[in-house]
Amino acid sequence: MFASKLSLGLLLLSLAAVVQAGDQEAREWLERMSQSLSTRNYEGKFFRVRDTRSETMHIIHRVEKGKVTERLVSLDGSGREYIRNEKEVICYLPDQRTVLVEKRSEDSTLLTAVPVYNERLEANYSIETGGATKTSGRRTQLILVKPRDQFRYGYRLWLDNETAMPLKSQLCDSHGNVIEQLLFSELHFRDRISAEKLKPDVAAEGFKWLVQDAQEPRIRSASIGWKIRLPAGFQLKTWRLQAIAGSSAPVQHLVYSDGLASVSVFIEPRNAQTQTMRGLAKVGGAFAYSRDVDGQQIVVVGEVPAATVQAIGSGVTKEGETPVVPSLSQDAGAPPNR
Repeated sequence: MFASKLSLGLLLLSLAAVVQAGDQEAREWLERMSQSLSTRNYEGKFFRVRDTRSETMHIIHRVEKGKVTERLVSLDGSGREYIRNEKEVICYLPDQRTVLVEKRSEDSTLLTAVPVYNERLEANYSIETGGATKTSGRRTQLILVKPRDQFRYGYRLWLDNETAMPLKSQLCDSHGNVIEQLLFSELHFRDRISAEKLKPDVAAEGFKWLVQDAQEPRIRSASIGWKIRLPAGFQLKTWRLQAIAGSSAPVQHLVYSDGLASVSVFIEPRNAQTQTMRGLAKVGGAFAYSRDVDGQQIVVVGEVPAATVQAIGSGVTKEGETPVVPSLSQDAGAPPNR
């Protein structure tokens, strides 16, 4: 009997060692992918598929003296272009005769449906290796990034054996259904990419420019007057007061992230112009949830499951009040003093 227990114990230890080795291998693949995405000069074409809609994109990624610039161009008629530099992301929308300018997120990338690896990842997601396969005629390794709860999406990544570049990527819900897919049809690495290739083709004369105010006000109090309950792992990344078209007063904009997924919370005075949505809605590839609290409109938006925006939105309360949804595990205080 002792021998049987010993054998069982050794078997469990062996299985644990195999799992740990698999996790380490998957982690190394993701680290290689992040390194390739951030340090290589490359350009290519890929298909981005969401629901029944497909879009062909051309991406140029340039690294010069440690500084990264990206340009993403839609090839399907709209002429939309996105340029990301060290400080900001500029969106040229010729079909709307508008240019949007916003501060660059620290870990942002213009490739959607591709997670950026960071140390916080495994607190909220498990990482596993899948099988070896072929994608676009090249040998690839499948990596699975699985959420540990229902509040975030997962990923399937087909990484090129030689470069670890994501030749194919899928954003998936908890049932494995594909929400968004990215598939490269062409990918070329360059020794050098000229600055000219990062300039937009859009002639934006006469366009409306909407520039996010980069000035964040200094605040004396560490309180914004609200409590926001969050799923485990989400942390405050940015907070600002900003002007939004249609709003009569500055809007509080808070961004929370778990390292991969991010959610925006907007708090603004309620008025006739802002009363456009109540409850849960799908907005493009994101979900949004809105409700009124003490004369303020709360809007939560993010490319996360519907349950996430609804739970966060329902848990927003004035300080000192009881949240509507007390089951979430984390309270988010206000931004730190600046």
